[in-house]
Amino acid sequence: MKPASVLSLQHISKTFQRGTANENPVLKDLSLEVENGDFITIIGGNGSGKSTLLNSIAGNVLVDSGHIKINEEDVTKLKEERRAGRVGRVFQDPLMGTAPRMTVGENLAIALRRGQKRTFKFGTNAKEQAYFKSLLEPLNLGLENRLNAEMGLLSGGQRQSITLLMATMKRPELLLLDEHTAALDPKTAETVLDLTQQLVEKKQLSTLMITHNMQDALTYGNRMIMMNRGKVVVDVSGEEKSRLTVPDVMALFQKATAGAQLSNETLFS
Repeated sequence: MKPASVLSLQHISKTFQRGTANENPVLKDLSLEVENGDFITIIGGNGSGKSTLLNSIAGNVLVDSGHIKINEEDVTKLKEERRAGRVGRVFQDPLMGTAPRMTVGENLAIALRRGQKRTFKFGTNAKEQAYFKSLLEPLNLGLENRLNAEMGLLSGGQRQSITLLMATMKRPELLLLDEHTAALDPKTAETVLDLTQQLVEKKQLSTLMITHNMQDALTYGNRMIMMNRGKVVVDVSGEEKSRLTVPDVMALFQKATAGAQLSNETLFS
């Protein structure tokens, strides 16, 4: 018997500004099954629905129709705060996902207590600080000695690394990565992607990662989907994905969209 999907999207649709001159159908009858342990890279042009897809899964956006199930529980009508304990997320902007005026240790403490009853206490004890240092030391960024530094004083790469740790500290049922390296320089982006790979493998996280970099979409993950006009038009995995090259991806898109003209810049801008 086939195991249940960790995420099941069943015919979901979302239209913004419905009934106006600016009506914008972003997701169109989209269905997708994510198996436990899948690491899916998501590519597609501007307006293809990539970010709206992640927003719908996280509960930032409620779909107009269809169903969203996480481990067989229907969460379609649950808002973001009701899904937060199940979904970890890292955004493109390193300034999001952390509290800039709070210290590294305080931010990590918030993540450690995710799902618990909220209080006004943000301090950490000696045991927690030792635990945080053990998490930060393998990053080789010197952050284990900066637990008392304000998050806002760190570099973008340092903040994204910490945000990744925060999003995965209490193993989420789903990890959503919304172009989380797009704002970083190439070397720093590679470091953050390597950390992403390590965390996904170590914790066996079911992950969806939007990327604007075609090669990264092929290098990382066991599965790749391509979106166009609110639908999944390409879905490849396993050996088929591992054999693909960048020109192959371009050809797949043209075939799936009836020969639409495409460039690397339009697909991943």
